Amino acid sequence: MTIFYSGRVQGVGFRYGTRTVAHGFEVTGTVRNLPDGRVELVAEGLREELEAFRLAIREAGLGGFIRQEQVLWGPAMGSHRGFAIV
Repeated sequence: MTIFYSGRVQGVGFRYGTRTVAHGFEVTGTVRNLPDGRVELVAEGLREELEAFRLAIREAGLGGFIRQEQVLWGPAMGSHRGFAIV
């Protein structure tokens, strides 16, 4: 799953909050700031776990920073270990 978040998502601890939420789920991946002001989250795991993770990000107090999220689904590549800020 790849999510592009837009809104006030840079400079507010969004990536750190996302990483903290990720520790409670069986997911691997990365989260990073993009030059255009968005944040890109790439996560792998079971679909149900990814959906729960996505919802938990909003419920962890980060939802107020999000104006829009674009979610893309694709096959897992198995290239991540843990969940990291890049």
